[in-house]
Amino acid sequence: MTTELAKPTPAQLRWQDLELGLFCHFGINTFYDQEWGHGTEDPKRFHPTEFDATQWVKAAKDAGFRYLILTAKHHDGFCLWPTATTDHSVKASPWRDGGGDVVREVADACAEAGILFGIYLSPWDRHASCYPDKEAYDEFYCRQLTELLTGYGPLVEVWFDGAGSEGREYDWGRIMSLVTEHQPEAMVFNLGRPTIRWVGNEDGVAPYPCWNTAETAKVSMFTKDMLTWLPDTPGWVPAECDVPIRELHWFWHPDDEHSLKSLDRLIDIYYRSVGHGTNLLLNISPDDRGLLPDPDVKRLLELSGEMRRRFSNPIGETSGTGETVSQEWQQAETFDHVVIMEEIAEGERIREYTLEARVDGKWVRLATGSAIGHKKIDRVGPVHADGLRLRVLSSVGTPLIRRLSCYATGSDR
Repeated sequence: MTTELAKPTPAQLRWQDLELGLFCHFGINTFYDQEWGHGTEDPKRFHPTEFDATQWVKAAKDAGFRYLILTAKHHDGFCLWPTATTDHSVKASPWRDGGGDVVREVADACAEAGILFGIYLSPWDRHASCYPDKEAYDEFYCRQLTELLTGYGPLVEVWFDGAGSEGREYDWGRIMSLVTEHQPEAMVFNLGRPTIRWVGNEDGVAPYPCWNTAETAKVSMFTKDMLTWLPDTPGWVPAECDVPIRELHWFWHPDDEHSLKSLDRLIDIYYRSVGHGTNLLLNISPDDRGLLPDPDVKRLLELSGEMRRRFSNPIGETSGTGETVSQEWQQAETFDHVVIMEEIAEGERIREYTLEARVDGKWVRLATGSAIGHKKIDRVGPVHADGLRLRVLSSVGTPLIRRLSCYATGSDR
């Protein structure tokens, strides 16, 4: 953690308030029952006969997810838009008679529904014959990136996956200049000059504490090496937690419904991602029809329904400045969760805190912690009390509390 008190940009603040994103891994792998393609796959196999981007986006919106990231190109090099850089794309497929554009249809569906749209563009490319030639591939990759940055409206996020690129050096200065020129408000994930970082696992959970300031992050699952970011990377680099809704698989596989994560598992992931101050990027893979599978959508809606049930109706809510922020009630209330948010526009100031409830006239400790940041969820109960207070034990500057609220969820601790 850096010693200087870093502050987020307005774009970072907006992104952190989104909290929930949907990840969609879709491509040639979907039609080969595989996770990582070799770059030799036949584009003619790509034929989603019922493709409907509006179904994907409706599921995201109905579940309260606020942004969607699409794998425009995975490691196999197959492009979901009719790029001018290669024939290894949708234009060589029978889908839409070679005239289709998955990126366009998803971007348009997101815009229509008010869901923010982002793209994943793998730096590693197993199909491009120029990949061994660093300068030639940098040119090739920057052309692909420019097409995506300029052709599909405003992007909320550009996702640079480090998998397969361990030890490879790309022209990140040039790549970042393109993002800055064409999509200055987009978040940059983990590589180059990131404005958000990978949490370091594919389980969807953040360690606690998970500070918003960082100087390094892991490259990928396949190395313990830490990234070397460009020198002018900001100190404020909040984390994003990515996780598939099915165990181990990012792309759709047939006969794989048994691996769908349970509702309890997803609730725990929510608590340990959003509840630890990070964004949750939950992957649901469209199937070979081009639709999100019904069981996956059902589970997504179950998760969102349960989170709404738990956190839509606070018993009490307040905000404040200083070392103590409290609220009281004329009659005692029973609650089992407390949600705290800092006013992070002025930085992450709180370093240690305690939560207390007034029970029978006495203040009793409920929970302690260090980082609050964007959001901290504490499961504390049930407790029957007529007052709740937050006491900041250590901070850098005056503590600023955006929100202190408590809830009666009726759920087990």
